[in-house]
Amino acid sequence: MGDTASNHVFADSKVYYSADTNSVSARQVRGFVMSNMSNNQQKTVCPSDRTPRKRRASHDPKMNKPRKFIIDVEETKRLLLEQEDTDGDCQITIHDSGPKTLSVGTADSDGYQKFEIRGTYQLSNLLQELALAAEHGRKHVVLDEARLNENPVDRLSRMIRNLFWDGLTRRIDAEGLEAICADPKNRTADHSPRIYIPYGEDEIFAYYKWVSETRPHLKLEVEMLPKNITPEYVKSINDRPGILSLAMHKHIDDQENVTFKGVPFIVPGGRFNEMYGWDSYFEILGLVVDTRIDMAKGMVDNFIYEITHYGKILNANRSYYLTRSQPPFLTDMAMKVYERLSEDDQSRKEWLKTAIRAAIKEYHTVWMSEPRYDPETGLSRFHPTGLGIPPETEASHFDHVILPYAKRLGLTIKEYAAKYQALEIQEPELDSYFLHDRAVRESGHDTTYRFDKRCANLVTIDLNSLLYKYEVDIGEIILRIFDNHFDIDGTIETSEPWFERALVRKERINKYLWNEDECLYYDYDISQQKQSIYESVTAFWALWAGCASPEQAEKLVKVSLPKFEALGGLVSGTEESRGPITLDRPNRQWDYPFGWAPHQIMTWRGLENYGFMTDARRLAYRWLFTITKSFVDFNGVVPEKYDVVTLSHLLKVEYGNVGVDFKFVPREGFGWMNASYQVGLSYLTSHMRRALGACTSPEVFFKHKVAKDVPAVPLEITSVTEHQRLKALVLEIDHNLSSSVSESTTVDASVVKDDTKPVKVKAITLEVGP
Repeated sequence: MGDTASNHVFADSKVYYSADTNSVSARQVRGFVMSNMSNNQQKTVCPSDRTPRKRRASHDPKMNKPRKFIIDVEETKRLLLEQEDTDGDCQITIHDSGPKTLSVGTADSDGYQKFEIRGTYQLSNLLQELALAAEHGRKHVVLDEARLNENPVDRLSRMIRNLFWDGLTRRIDAEGLEAICADPKNRTADHSPRIYIPYGEDEIFAYYKWVSETRPHLKLEVEMLPKNITPEYVKSINDRPGILSLAMHKHIDDQENVTFKGVPFIVPGGRFNEMYGWDSYFEILGLVVDTRIDMAKGMVDNFIYEITHYGKILNANRSYYLTRSQPPFLTDMAMKVYERLSEDDQSRKEWLKTAIRAAIKEYHTVWMSEPRYDPETGLSRFHPTGLGIPPETEASHFDHVILPYAKRLGLTIKEYAAKYQALEIQEPELDSYFLHDRAVRESGHDTTYRFDKRCANLVTIDLNSLLYKYEVDIGEIILRIFDNHFDIDGTIETSEPWFERALVRKERINKYLWNEDECLYYDYDISQQKQSIYESVTAFWALWAGCASPEQAEKLVKVSLPKFEALGGLVSGTEESRGPITLDRPNRQWDYPFGWAPHQIMTWRGLENYGFMTDARRLAYRWLFTITKSFVDFNGVVPEKYDVVTLSHLLKVEYGNVGVDFKFVPREGFGWMNASYQVGLSYLTSHMRRALGACTSPEVFFKHKVAKDVPAVPLEITSVTEHQRLKALVLEIDHNLSSSVSESTTVDASVVKDDTKPVKVKAITLEVGP
């Protein structure tokens, strides 16, 4: 098939199911109807006389000509769900017990000749294609078989690029408000759509008042924030939560009126329907891979807006997050965008200057100011200034915490919580508990036994690695891009102080966080004045930031990396650190055995920085296999997180798993999971990508890879039988690896020569003749 045809076969659904492509002629429709009438007549046979459908097999004849099927969209979807979706979730997965085969008519025969589509992956792809065709108004389509058998790596990457990013895109303006105001986390009695505008943004306030008046069906309430946003004020509006406005630009509408358009951004997905702090960094990495530079730039612009008007990059742009930040990535995300902007050099530099000014403000006012700055260690910690009970959690989330205090006063949990929130009850122990809980949420790692009841007391390796990167980035940007002359409101910044700050932080990280005996970075508890004993994979963020010495990096990789490496990627922390799980001590989602996209990406990048590409590629393969296998087996699912030990996304853990609740076809995936797939593919060799497309387990793949390191031993072939055995064995290995044996696959000589000596021989050294 030529490039043009191939491009069409795998085109985005908007193109593939457009009115002028894959059309069905009247003759084909008539033939298709007649064919199905015949089939329907056959269905009147007594059920006992029917031949039962067989499950899929691998004995079908091969065809060189690409197949196309003529499909009645709604009827085929009905039959498919009725037969294959045995658990009724509008998905076809390996958990469904149907026969895993469906007959469809071929286009060449106008539907008369039938072909069996078999297997979970192909049938779930068929279901997805039918849903997409229906969405584009198609009643009958001609469907290429290649779209059902598409390499899963290519299909998932294509869906992320063409479907998922668009599904996760939001804007805060007249057209986008309906989608963005919905807040599944809002558990208050007041569910009125509400938007808060920063103090002094009178023009923007007037715009949203106009939206409220001209679109009464939105029932939008518009409020302006006070000039000084205090923790007390934020607590006072927790019973009327709302979205926070983000950056806008002026726009001329069809009637030549000047109006506003919201700068678009990517949300994580599911119940997270707003722009999050550190999620956005990883989403930007994925957007850059997919050349969505305008979207990535807009997200940086929104963060600049947040720092300017809300004082920080927020946990997310909801009112209850106003006192809470998240791990800082602004300098690196700004540079990732700057390096790819197509604007002229002066425009690019002006944009970068605005971003770095915002980063410098955030650095000084948020992370290097108390309470987040600890003067004793000279390091920083997560320590938000909010008050009361975090309102975005499920209603019963803190019941087990409040219950003992409520019993003590003879109150119900609800009564006690209300009095505590109203400050009618003073309880320092609860104040401390909720301080640490909010700090955990600011860290992005909510929740984990690493931070349980002590997060605000910890100067962490992850946060201080990020701030070291800020210091180095700002210094290098000032030196390299702005000729060591950076103007901030008349004050000239040079690079030297920033490099000095980085050097001091590196020394303090080594003093307080590095453990030479364990060859690992730990958090430091300032209240107990000692290191925490929890082993966290965020230790490898020091490699991402570049604050580890080559010797420390070597020790991290050789001694500590194996503690975190599991079958399907990196676990968040070690099982020993997490401790035993009991009814009273349940799983936490940021602990063992769970793996998360940001931890994988940061570690890959860190290993790459220090030259450990073999390790980076191996870890990337493990993670991408986990994603690909679930995608193949579970109707295209791309969830928030995985159990990387058992390779499951069906998790019994707090908050469940976002991204699994969809019908027919996934529309969003999950923000940073999508990004990790696109970024991870860049780490794979062509050989690894082929193996991934064949869903070759890491156990199998790396078993062969280890064998490749065995020295070659000459093997003399002395008979036709030995030659035939060798050829068969090499071809079998070639098939299993979905690769060429020219990549030094090894074989066992004893299998070839009836020898008792298990000598390993590199197939690359052997001539396999005809």
